[in-house]
Amino acid sequence: MKLNLYRRHRPECEAGKPEDSRSSEHEERRKGWGRKCRCQIHVSGTLDGTFSRKATRTSDWVEAQRIAEAYEKADSWTGKPKFEAIPSETAAAKPRVTITDAVKIYLSNREAANLASASLRKYAVFTRKLRAFADERGYVMLDQFTRADIDVFYSTSPLGIRSKGKMLEMLRTFFRFCVNRELVAKSPVSPDLKPPIGANRVANKLPFTDKQLADVIKACDAVNAGTNNGRWGNRFGSGEWTGEDLKDFIWLMTHTGLRISDAVLFDMDRLDGNEVFLRAKKNGGDVFVWIPDWLRDRLRARAKQLGNQPFKISSSQRLDGMTDVWRQRLAKVFELADIGTEKATPHRFRHTFARILLQRGVPVADVADLLGDDEKTVRAHYARWVPERQARLTKILKDAFRGQPKPRLKVLHAARS
Repeated sequence: MKLNLYRRHRPECEAGKPEDSRSSEHEERRKGWGRKCRCQIHVSGTLDGTFSRKATRTSDWVEAQRIAEAYEKADSWTGKPKFEAIPSETAAAKPRVTITDAVKIYLSNREAANLASASLRKYAVFTRKLRAFADERGYVMLDQFTRADIDVFYSTSPLGIRSKGKMLEMLRTFFRFCVNRELVAKSPVSPDLKPPIGANRVANKLPFTDKQLADVIKACDAVNAGTNNGRWGNRFGSGEWTGEDLKDFIWLMTHTGLRISDAVLFDMDRLDGNEVFLRAKKNGGDVFVWIPDWLRDRLRARAKQLGNQPFKISSSQRLDGMTDVWRQRLAKVFELADIGTEKATPHRFRHTFARILLQRGVPVADVADLLGDDEKTVRAHYARWVPERQARLTKILKDAFRGQPKPRLKVLHAARS
């Protein structure tokens, strides 16, 4: 007969459960259970016609299940249960790791790698989705994930083709990390799980043209104060957000190449004269970008009115919420500007920054430094705006067709009427 396992909580329970209260493994896997404890697991049931309860002398569910199976096989409560021989590596197996702990270790490793804040946010979003998926299934331990689970998680993620490909790479990277750190025995990501067709195709970057950029700035004048733009207030005063705020935000992104999240959290401590600190390079040294006097003065004026973070819209620390507000404001401007059929997004200001530099002959290596990318990535995404590339292709064509047959010139006489 199948025996029952339950944990009996002691007075000094680490999870704070009431003395003598009981919980099952299933209950402890539920969302919101709280902290784990080391209270002893007991086994109960009827064997050979006799009902009894016994302590397993362990707090580990796997080991307790093994003890219960030994009793069931013997069909007797008398004597010590006889265990089948198991491989030494299994007997010395390390304690199981929770999904929460694995995620914390992984994110700590990513932070220690000194990655850009935008990259860290992507890892945080990915792990948050993975944990939510685990909670839906009642999973607590990392080794509960199966290949079928990962297939479902991956296939049901509402993402575009390229984002889906990046999701798969993150899944492989996360579980490869866990295997390398011995947090789990093997990765549940199947080797035959493939990204969608086209996921690895280089995405075409679409900057704003000079005219489109001018139209966007002009559209900011149509955003009137008091038209659902929201109010700001702090120790310096209060007021309405206007089109002038949007202009400053757009000019900051266009002249620095900052992503929208970095622009929202822009701190005046980054500004030193006309230079804006962007980031520290991985190979040493800091990266700065120069801004014109008029933009420097506008930023300083904003700081006097709104504080050292002049684009932070509230005291809230939720970056996603603040960026969403700015996205909505920019969407209104894009609609007023009517800049074409291609979707306008805030990230196109970053592409515009790269386009302006490349078109004016700035070396690809320098543009890569300013963007925080490598040269290969810049050439792949912004190839059409690299003058040296077009000059090289033009020379190839000229050399290839030099000396090829060409038609003789003929004098064409006008027909007589």
